[in-house]
Amino acid sequence: MQNERTASFLAVGVAAIFVAALAPAMTLAAPQSSAAKAPLRQYTQQNPRWQRCDAGSPAAYQCATLKVPLDYSDPGGKKIDIAVSRLKAGSAKERRGVLLLNPGGPGGPGLSMPVDPELNLPEEVKRQYDLIGFDPRGIGQSAPVSCGLTDDEKNDERAYKAGTFAKDVEWARTVADKCRAKAGDTLRHLTTRNTARDMDIIRAVLGERKISYLGYSYGTYLGAVYTQMFPERADRFVLDSATDPGRVWRGMFQGMAEGAEPAFTRWSEWTAERHTTYHLGDTPAEVRETFRKLIARADRTPIDSGEVSLTGDDIRSELRAMFFHVRRAAERVAELKKAAEGEGSAPSGTPARATGSLPPAFARDVPSDNDAASAWAVLCADTRPWPRDPEQYRRDAIRDKARYPLYGDFASNIKPCAFWKRGSEPATTVDNEVEALILQNQWDPQTPLAGAQGMHRALHGSRMITVAGGEGHGIYGTDSCADKSATAYLTTGRLPAEDLTCRAPAGQKETPSSAP
Repeated sequence: MQNERTASFLAVGVAAIFVAALAPAMTLAAPQSSAAKAPLRQYTQQNPRWQRCDAGSPAAYQCATLKVPLDYSDPGGKKIDIAVSRLKAGSAKERRGVLLLNPGGPGGPGLSMPVDPELNLPEEVKRQYDLIGFDPRGIGQSAPVSCGLTDDEKNDERAYKAGTFAKDVEWARTVADKCRAKAGDTLRHLTTRNTARDMDIIRAVLGERKISYLGYSYGTYLGAVYTQMFPERADRFVLDSATDPGRVWRGMFQGMAEGAEPAFTRWSEWTAERHTTYHLGDTPAEVRETFRKLIARADRTPIDSGEVSLTGDDIRSELRAMFFHVRRAAERVAELKKAAEGEGSAPSGTPARATGSLPPAFARDVPSDNDAASAWAVLCADTRPWPRDPEQYRRDAIRDKARYPLYGDFASNIKPCAFWKRGSEPATTVDNEVEALILQNQWDPQTPLAGAQGMHRALHGSRMITVAGGEGHGIYGTDSCADKSATAYLTTGRLPAEDLTCRAPAGQKETPSSAP
C-alpha cells in the first residue's frame, strides 16, 4: 500500500564479522565448501561507487548500485542491481548511523526519498542519520520488471457483477499469463522477505552493525519482516500507517472495505450537520440515501465528469478513500449531485498520480507498467492462501458486497494472484519482541486503524501512538501530534512508556489518499 505523501505521494568494504553474522539469518542450504561458508561475502564486501545523483540536488546526495542475488538460496546464481542513495548526516559529531527509508507500495520507488521535500524530517533527525533511500528489487532503478500490460490491464478496480465476472476472470488470467511470459522465474523472487535480505546487504555494505528504519504503509510490513528475520540488526524502527502482518495480502484489500463503512457513517453524520452548505440531507439517513440515489442514477446514466463519464461503480471506487476526509468527500458528492441534475459537469475527483523524478545522471528507462507489475509480484508471491478457484472469488464478492456495500465487492473480486505462480517461500509470520514505534491516524483510508492494531499485537515490544480524529495516510512529518514522540524515539531511543492517543487539531493538515 503506497504512501501517497512521499510518492505524490503510492528504501535505497565491511569486516568479515559482518559476513559471518549475516549468513545464519538467510535460509540457505548447509555449506559444503570453504566458499559456501560465506556465501554472501561477494555481496557484503562490495565497494560501491558513489556518485552525485543529480546536479540539481545537494552534493551530499549520492547514488550507487549494489549487486544482490536474485535467489538467496542460490547466491552464486543470477545477480540483480539494487539502486541505493544516501544523504549524509548533517553533523559528523552527532551522527548515530543510518536511517533506511521506504515509501510503501508494494511498487513504490524510494531512491529519491532522502531529498523528497514532502518527507519533511526534523533537523535533529537529519543531523544524526545518513538518510538511505533505495528502490526495492524489481522497482524503478532496481532491475525493473514489466509484464507488458496495457492501461486497461493495469486497472484493478473491478466491481463484481454477474454479467461481467467472466471478463474479470479473463483479465486476471491474462495479467498473470503475461507476467509469467515476460518476467519468467524472476517474479517468484520479488518478495518482501528477499527485499528484507537486500536491506541487510545494504546494511553490511555500509559497514553498520544495525540499521534504523522509517517505513510507510507497505513499508511497515517490510520493516516488520526485517525485524523478524534480523532482530539483532534492528535498531530504531518507526512504522507509519501500518498494515496487519496477519492479513497480507488478500486480507489487506478486504480490510479497506471493512474500514470504509464506519468512515461512511462518520461522513454522513458530519455532512448532515452542514446541510445548509452541502444540501445533501439534514439527517445522516437522508445523506446516505442521497448518496445511494446518486449511485443508482449513475449506474443508469453515467455522470459527465468533464473528462470521463462516471458510473456508480466508478463513484464507489473513487469515494471509498475520500470518505475518510469528510470535508473533501462532502464537496465531491455535492459536485456529482449537481452534475447528475444537469447543473454543469463535475471535474474528475482523482488527482493525477505524481511520478517522482529520477536522478538524470543515474536513471535508466522504467517500463510504464512497472508499478503494477512489481506490485502484483509482491502481492501474489508473498503469500500462498490466495484462492485458486474463481468461484470462490465470486462467492466472496457477493458476500462482501452485502456486508460492506461501499467497496466489499471490489475488495473480494478476483485478482491475478488466483493464477500466479507460487512464490519462492512461504510468507513470514511476524511475532517478536523487537522494539518499534507505530504511528496511526484513526481515519486512514489505505491502512485502517484495525490493521495497525494487528501490527501492534504482532510486535510485542512496540508502542503505538493513535491520532484520534486524524485523517489521511502517512503521519510523520505532517506536523502531527505524533511527530514529537517519533522524533524523540529516533534521536534518543526512548519509546513512550505506554501506548498513547493524541488528538488531531481542528482544521488539521490532511494527507492525500489514493489507491495503494
